[in-house]
Amino acid sequence: MYVEAKKISEYPFYLRYFFRSQEKKIGQILLPGLLWGRVPFLQVLFLWFWGHLDRKSSSLDPALRALVQVRVAQLNWCAFCIDYNAMNLLTRTDSIDKVDVLEEWETHSLFSQLERDVLHYVGIVSGANVKVPTELMGKLKSHFSDDQVVELTALISFQNMSAKFNAALDIPSQGMCKVPTV
Repeated sequence: MYVEAKKISEYPFYLRYFFRSQEKKIGQILLPGLLWGRVPFLQVLFLWFWGHLDRKSSSLDPALRALVQVRVAQLNWCAFCIDYNAMNLLTRTDSIDKVDVLEEWETHSLFSQLERDVLHYVGIVSGANVKVPTELMGKLKSHFSDDQVVELTALISFQNMSAKFNAALDIPSQGMCKVPTV
């Protein structure tokens, strides 16, 4: 890891409360939060945005959201994100079979047409030159409302930002879900 976390006592009280809650829920404090927390306002914004994207009332299927996040993590070589999001996928589906074959999403029988369309979109939005083919957008809009397409795009964009942050700072996996990292 290129940047060190501060001692827990050095963070503002509201972040210490968050870290204690996270430790109770997940069993450990997650390193990215400690690093975002070095600039507390950024951590608060991160948590607020993430909380909205991962809310229970989202109109996007929770398992699909986790699958999207694992794929974005793979594309960005973020070991921590693959670990964390595979854990979420396991929690939401009782399986990580798709994680094991996610790089074969275009041809593997485990993936539905909806998932293939979404994963194709993930690859385009995650690339350096974003130009979504009209045909692909048409496929997405056959599955999702305009609001859902916006939310899906926000999720992909957010996960790209998070994965790039973690990969750039060399944040390792924390062993939450034992899966291949890339």
